[in-house]
Amino acid sequence: MTDEAADPRVDAAAEHAGPAGPVALGIVRTPTGHAGVDAQLARLADADHLEADGHVEVYEDVHRGLREALTALDAPPVPGPYENRS
Repeated sequence: MTDEAADPRVDAAAEHAGPAGPVALGIVRTPTGHAGVDAQLARLADADHLEADGHVEVYEDVHRGLREALTALDAPPVPGPYENRS
C-alpha cells in the first residue's frame, strides 16, 4: 500500500493544475411572486462566475435593490387619475 501524500508525482500534478476557478453553488432560488425581488435574487447568480473578491459588488447591488423594494412597500399608494377629485 502506497501513501499518495508522499508520492512526489501527486504533489507535482497538484502544483501544475493551478487553483480551481469559480464554481456555482447550485442554490435553487424560489420565485417570490414580486417581480422586483425576483430580479434581485436572479442577480445573485452573477456572483457564481466571479472570484470571491468580485462577490462584494454583486451582493451590495442586490442588497441596495432589495432595500429599494422594501422601501417601496412603505410608500403611500399613488392615487389614480380620478381618485383625487375634490
